Amino acid sequence: MNGMKSMKKHSKGHKCDWSNAFFGTATVGERGQIVIPAEARAELQMQPGEKILIMRHPVHMGLMLFKFEAVREFVEDFQKSLDKIEAEHKEGA
Repeated sequence: MNGMKSMKKHSKGHKCDWSNAFFGTATVGERGQIVIPAEARAELQMQPGEKILIMRHPVHMGLMLFKFEAVREFVEDFQKSLDKIEAEHKEGA
């Protein structure tokens, strides 16, 4: 486990605990490739050939990786929240 704590599943309503979010380090190879640590692949159920979204952090010098399905779920949940807020706003107006 490279001395890092395992990432616990984040359930709705709980604060994100960054101390449990790290899996270790990777080295960028000559062709720009990195290896995602085995523990991360297992915990996040990443399979060979699976597409991931790679984003630049909007402020800091870094990258963020997401499974496509996780992004899809986030967007759907976010849209539901927006719809609920909009409906409540219309009722109160």
